[in-house]
Amino acid sequence: MSVINEMRLDFPALAENESFARMVISGFLLPLNPTLEQLADVKTAVSEAVTNAIIHGYGSGRGTVRMHAKYDDDGLVTIDVIDRGRGIADVAHARQPFYTTAEGEERSGMGFTVMESFMDAVDVQSAVGQGTTVRLVKHIDARAEPLARRA
Repeated sequence: MSVINEMRLDFPALAENESFARMVISGFLLPLNPTLEQLADVKTAVSEAVTNAIIHGYGSGRGTVRMHAKYDDDGLVTIDVIDRGRGIADVAHARQPFYTTAEGEERSGMGFTVMESFMDAVDVQSAVGQGTTVRLVKHIDARAEPLARRA
């Protein structure tokens, strides 16, 4: 396996940038010729991870979210959503449905179960006071030869 394409994007941890991240990942994956379902799955998982970074990582504070994505010649897509915010003390507990750090807000949890339902793998690494990295992995079965190979 060799990496065909890779990108890194840093953006302010603002709520309006969640939709921006969804659009960026969509454009990045288009050369793999994903199905609409595959594209929707990835966009949903990215949306959850970015929202977590903004709301749970930084709260009302300022910060930067980094999205690093790559795909290889076998169609394996890896997306890291990284914050340098508060971090998660107990990742296993945080992965439970309806767990939230957003006290007083109506939230349905941190969305890890949603991410897991749409991706092939989800890995969460975190340290209190240092931030969190959510790694999303999905295999995109190309329906036709990817644009990256046609060139």
